[in-house]
Amino acid sequence: MLRLTEIRLPLDHSSDELQSAILNRLKITPDALHGYTIARLGYDARKRNAIVAVYSLDVDVTNEAELLQRFSEDRHIKLTPDTDYKFVTHAPENLKTRPVIIGTGPCGFMAGLLLAQMGFKPLILERGQAVRQRTKDTWALWREHKLNPESNVQFGEGGAGTFSDGKLHTQIKDPRFLGVKVLKEFVKAGAPEEILHISKPHVGTFRLVSMVEKIREEIISLGGEFRFDSRVTDIDIDDGQIRAVVLDGGERIESDHIILAIGHSARDTFKMLYQRGVYVEAKSFSIGFRIEHPQSIIDQCRYGKFAGHADLGAADYKLVHHCKNGRSVYSFCMCPGGTVVASTSEEGCVVTNGMSQYSRNERNANSGVVVGITPADFPNDNPLAGIELQRELESKAFILGGSNYDAPAQLVGDFVKGQPSSELGSVQPSYTPGVHLTDLSSALPDYAIEAIREALPAFDRKIKGFAMNDAVLTGAETRTSSPVRIKRNRDDYQSINTKGLYPAGEGAGYAGGILSAAVDGIEVAEAVALSMKAKYGW
Repeated sequence: MLRLTEIRLPLDHSSDELQSAILNRLKITPDALHGYTIARLGYDARKRNAIVAVYSLDVDVTNEAELLQRFSEDRHIKLTPDTDYKFVTHAPENLKTRPVIIGTGPCGFMAGLLLAQMGFKPLILERGQAVRQRTKDTWALWREHKLNPESNVQFGEGGAGTFSDGKLHTQIKDPRFLGVKVLKEFVKAGAPEEILHISKPHVGTFRLVSMVEKIREEIISLGGEFRFDSRVTDIDIDDGQIRAVVLDGGERIESDHIILAIGHSARDTFKMLYQRGVYVEAKSFSIGFRIEHPQSIIDQCRYGKFAGHADLGAADYKLVHHCKNGRSVYSFCMCPGGTVVASTSEEGCVVTNGMSQYSRNERNANSGVVVGITPADFPNDNPLAGIELQRELESKAFILGGSNYDAPAQLVGDFVKGQPSSELGSVQPSYTPGVHLTDLSSALPDYAIEAIREALPAFDRKIKGFAMNDAVLTGAETRTSSPVRIKRNRDDYQSINTKGLYPAGEGAGYAGGILSAAVDGIEVAEAVALSMKAKYGW
């Protein structure tokens, strides 16, 4: 098969036009083309009234070798790469020890699935609840102002990504196609097959819930074990080697291969690891607000006359502005046709995030508008100081919102002018339990407020209406990424000072989203499998 890239056609082209484009590109006759499949499909909307479809295609042709030679200098005509996943090893039937995985987010799940497929029968520990009960607990906060600190948007089966847009694209370059392995497993678990070829795949929250359950069922069928409501409160380290984890209640579980796939909100676990001497360092992250607009405005600005086109769906955006005070403000986790959701995991705190269903058909578009910060901005030099700053801002948001888990909010026009809001306009905020209109100028450090006030009009010059008076800002957005990094070796993925401990995924500071976390889980699982093979000699 040949892989053809950069095949560009008008948005409303026919299948005949696509076939003709293949024939013209390869300069062959119809009888030499035996078939083709779509490897990737995206859309170039830089000219909003002249949007084009951009294909990568796998083509079955006569005289493949001859065509490869003829187009040897053309980087858009190559052999189709082999994307079949190859297991690095398999465990023996009589393996007497098994790896332990802490956390069931995308990283922990994919690490568990891969280890189970290789025969390692992992034990997977999750501090929260199984995904169905977790969903009920989450809705209790959204509808009734009732927070369960151990079962919420951050904690529970599926991880924080379960209540999100379910984006499955990433900036990582993956030469071994581990991302394809992840996507194929997701399809097997119930994701739409289109995620294998569209350029910006997503699955939405409801589909993620059922997918998580199916992956769990497969892991169990292969000998793996899940234990929910099992919070790790301590670890046993002997001479630089991890020996066991200790659960809340005192139960000790021995293992010398432990994957730490906790999310970025496991603050008590970060503290415990630091106290036990595991190397932890402070890491940059971002803070800001969620912004909401009518989705129709974003569609019109991005797609022009093609707004509402069935193939394009709800429009997204990606924005960045470099401010006069040296800060950068950017859009984060943009959710087309979605909602702003309550995402705290601690009492007395308010945290926002964004979520979309697969259909992306809610009235509003929302995105984080956030400011990058570094450890130099933290209150002290302690590696956990970023957590301290997060808590301070989340507690302030709780108070500004009325101290009942409503979120503080302000109209963009009032925010830019520096005056409090008292009445909503045309944009109805989607955050539940509810919002309390106020002045957000005290919700973030002065440098962040100054930067966002400068960035909003700049974003408006790129997307007309972005700084519309009635758009709504909701605070606070603080869980953009982990505030710490649990540093690991590059070659074997183990903690730099604790053998047998494998920091992984977003919480450890090595991923930023569902797909990158899942890929990291696979890479760490491979490292664990090879380490166990070397240690136990099969």
